[in-house]
Amino acid sequence: MQFPESWLREFCNPPLNTAELADLLTMAGMEVEELRPAAPPFRGVVVGEVLAVERHPDADRLNVCQVDVGAAAPLNIVCGAPNVRVGIKVPCATVGAELPPADEKVSAEPFRIKLGKLRGVESQGMLCSARELKLSDEHGGLLVLAEDAKVGASLRDHLLLDDTLFTLKLTPNLGHVLSVFGVAREVAALTGSPLLQPSFPTTRVGSSDTLKVTVEARDLCGRFTGRIVGQVNPKATTPAWMVDRLARCGQRSVSPLVDISNYVMFEFGRPSHIFDLDKIHGGLQVRWGRPGESLKLLNGSTVDVDAKVGVIADDHAVESLAGIMGGDATAVSDDTRNIYVEAAFWWPEAVAGRSRRYNFSTDAGHRFERGVDPATTVEHIERLTQLVIDICGTPDTVCGPIDDQVLALPEAKPLTLRIDRAAKVIGMPVTPTQCAGVMQRLGLAYTEAPGVLTVTPPSWRFDLQIEEDLIEEVIRVIGFNSLPNTAPRAPITARVRPEAQRSPHAVRHRLAALDYFETINFSFIEARWEHELAGNPDPIRVLNPIASPLSVMRSSLIGSLVNTLRHNLARKAPRVRLFEIGRVFRRDANATDGPLGVAGVSQPMRVAGLAYGPVDAAQWGSKERAVDFFDVKGDVQALFSPRAVSFAVCEHPALHPGRSARIVIDGVTVGHIGELHPRWRQAYELNSAPVVFEIELAALLHTTVPAFVPLPKQQSVWRDIAVMADESVTHEALVQAIVEQSSGSLIRSANLFDVFRPPFAAGSTTSTERSLAVRLELRDDEATLTDERIDAAVAGVLETLRTRLGVRLRG
Repeated sequence: MQFPESWLREFCNPPLNTAELADLLTMAGMEVEELRPAAPPFRGVVVGEVLAVERHPDADRLNVCQVDVGAAAPLNIVCGAPNVRVGIKVPCATVGAELPPADEKVSAEPFRIKLGKLRGVESQGMLCSARELKLSDEHGGLLVLAEDAKVGASLRDHLLLDDTLFTLKLTPNLGHVLSVFGVAREVAALTGSPLLQPSFPTTRVGSSDTLKVTVEARDLCGRFTGRIVGQVNPKATTPAWMVDRLARCGQRSVSPLVDISNYVMFEFGRPSHIFDLDKIHGGLQVRWGRPGESLKLLNGSTVDVDAKVGVIADDHAVESLAGIMGGDATAVSDDTRNIYVEAAFWWPEAVAGRSRRYNFSTDAGHRFERGVDPATTVEHIERLTQLVIDICGTPDTVCGPIDDQVLALPEAKPLTLRIDRAAKVIGMPVTPTQCAGVMQRLGLAYTEAPGVLTVTPPSWRFDLQIEEDLIEEVIRVIGFNSLPNTAPRAPITARVRPEAQRSPHAVRHRLAALDYFETINFSFIEARWEHELAGNPDPIRVLNPIASPLSVMRSSLIGSLVNTLRHNLARKAPRVRLFEIGRVFRRDANATDGPLGVAGVSQPMRVAGLAYGPVDAAQWGSKERAVDFFDVKGDVQALFSPRAVSFAVCEHPALHPGRSARIVIDGVTVGHIGELHPRWRQAYELNSAPVVFEIELAALLHTTVPAFVPLPKQQSVWRDIAVMADESVTHEALVQAIVEQSSGSLIRSANLFDVFRPPFAAGSTTSTERSLAVRLELRDDEATLTDERIDAAVAGVLETLRTRLGVRLRG
């Protein structure tokens, strides 16, 4: 919420400067997000009146003006503005004045007005536009001031430019502060300064005309107030003071009738609507929408309504979204003569979420869904009526009686405040006198008993629901600064993580040590990524996506990494190493409420990595080589170390069918690794295929505790064997057979160190066998090995391989 400080001080003017006032509001729970001046600094600009205008003798587009600035003689000023004319009052920068610099940079020097000549005619100053003074972006001509502006007066004083704009960041429970008067009421309670209570004089009724309004849904509208005002002038000019205040609240001027409605909303927090009476067919009905109905709104969009959306309709069609936005069909225009002014109380539950359903938000909906005072609709109708008469009134303007229908208002339930409970929650002693004083300053009615206050919330406080709300008010008004500095009494004990577990942060460190850079991506992604890279035909859809492409929740991290890779390649990054630790989302009927509180959705954490480009940065020691499957496989093994991990052939929708594998640990598949499928490499316009992996984070958080093993007392012996095996025999099967046979024997390790395919036999075009060379390590920890024992152990290995895998010793 944005408002000017000067407007606030008209209701309550505490003895505080701007900075102190901002600190007071922030410490009271109304965070001041920004303070900025209403106008940039400039000096030497006064109100001038144009006395004469003559065409420049040597320039078609320039005029020579005589301008009265309150000096002994008029100034001769050359001006090229198209709207300069005799009699108007405009800003005049005299010789020596300093204007805001044209450059927006803070260090830019101000623009100084000097005595000069334009096409041979002396100019003793400069007539200014709003844009030249940096008051707005309007540059169509001079800034024309009000007729009552005093000639020679400082422009800053006349336009109240030495003002500060406050921007508050309010929490949803502070609906009663969404107006200048609401903030002033809080400031008066916090400082004890007097609050100027507004008066709402009754407008003279000159007509008996009323509009029939039927409220059919009491759960939508609790109070509906309105009146007819006839024979108004919609072409009147909105006063400059109102335009300025609206602009300083962040609202542009639209038309006088719309400006009046917006002004009262910012002033008292009361959204209202002004209908063109002559465009209403019959009467109005306040009801819930019906399927098949639609409405063209003031913003130009057309929306469909249903039974969950409140509307105001006439006898023919829907004319307004209740509490959110009016319709285009009954909007006021330059042809409007008779109007119907409406102010109502809409139940917050009936308005909340409706505007977001249509992907827009309004100031009215923002206020109504937080709660607007239902007790002041008549007073605010009077305020609106008076402004309409003052600004748009004509000699024939006439007002009808106020039609006020009170149907169902919020019930003010008394709350009990226990003084002892308040002291315990606040953390310091408070007295009944202090608590009663806070309630009195806040305008909360209460009765007092020993140790207890019974408080009745006023009509404008929708946030007071439980005892803790009252306790918050007590400390808020007393001041958080009055809380004593008390050291915590509870001992701070670090939680020791089991040695067999490591934290996700340790996984991040290990990946960073492997030369991967962490990325953080949205959990919602394009549906295409889910279909193509995750093989998920039914992803979880986002009901209200922040952007149309980001419409589904991800079930894999690979799509996010590929997109980040494309982003880096578009910026000429030749070598990319990325990883991400994040949550994925998959439908699972057996899943209970997860971390995000959604049942039926599995939300595990995963780790994914991607490598693209050269395996190493450019260097002189080795030739450049593109990263391949085995490089990233080594990174995965290092990531799991010291646990042993194995890899098995698999198929994955995102990966190359011949260059991918399952990551298996302790017999359980915990992830996948492989090159990106050629189809997706081409579809995502990549010059070469990146190698990616994705692993369950839980599998990486478990590790093994190092165990002491004494150094062997005996030396190892190595023997190499070469066996002929069928192409179907894998390295894993070969080593696994040796390892299983070595249980209780002398074999300590087996490593494949060579693969050889012999030349084709005569007349054959294919070979079904290959030679596999394996180095065996043998050792007996108790005695020195003999050749007989070594040969027997090797023979046992060969026999096991022959019987289990059908291999034979190479001749």
